[in-house]
Amino acid sequence: AFAQAPEVKKAPAKKAAAPDPSFAPITEVAGLPRVLLIGDSISMGYTLDVRERLKGRANVLRPGENCGDSGRGLRSLDKWLGTGKWDVIHFNFGLHDLKYLDAAGKYVPPDQGKQVASPEDHERNLRAIVARLKQTGAKLIFATTTPVPDKSSGRVQHDELRYNAAAVRVMKELGVAIDDLHAFVQPRQDKIQLPHNVHFTPDGYRQLGEVVTASISAQLPATK
Repeated sequence: AFAQAPEVKKAPAKKAAAPDPSFAPITEVAGLPRVLLIGDSISMGYTLDVRERLKGRANVLRPGENCGDSGRGLRSLDKWLGTGKWDVIHFNFGLHDLKYLDAAGKYVPPDQGKQVASPEDHERNLRAIVARLKQTGAKLIFATTTPVPDKSSGRVQHDELRYNAAAVRVMKELGVAIDDLHAFVQPRQDKIQLPHNVHFTPDGYRQLGEVVTASISAQLPATK
């Protein structure tokens, strides 16, 4: 008789993480201006708030993904823009450009990895991004990158200042409106941002949503 093979216990299947609520498709209201939010997890955090605040005034959409760094943004713009008409595009890249990764793509201290994009790469990518976004005829708004606190994983405190300086130079030169989220966060950082983390508290995202809504409202076409 054959010896019975020992039973191999299967590890329980990992539950797939639920998609971020900001990725859920929306039903657009015909006739309202169309607003596109492009950005990383910070923008994901304020998307629902902005959508709620602009209810009945604009359709607020975003890509169903974290938009990541500016290089990825440049490669993905055509997909994100689709074929519809946009009235306002509010966009940001920065926190993923300045992070340090190792060869396996893991967050590491600066001496153990490589920065995703230098400030020079960031600037070059932003110029190309703005050129593409201008082809849509939409009003453009660039959001400055929010502060990097001390001991943030894979990032250096205050590094965003170099990237924002490059971005602001590009936007001023190319006539793009600026939503200075960095200046808004700075004086209240300890109250609305998580410690040693680039992300925000629920109230922090709500406050960011208020600021973003105001910047978009100023660019919305007059209602007929």
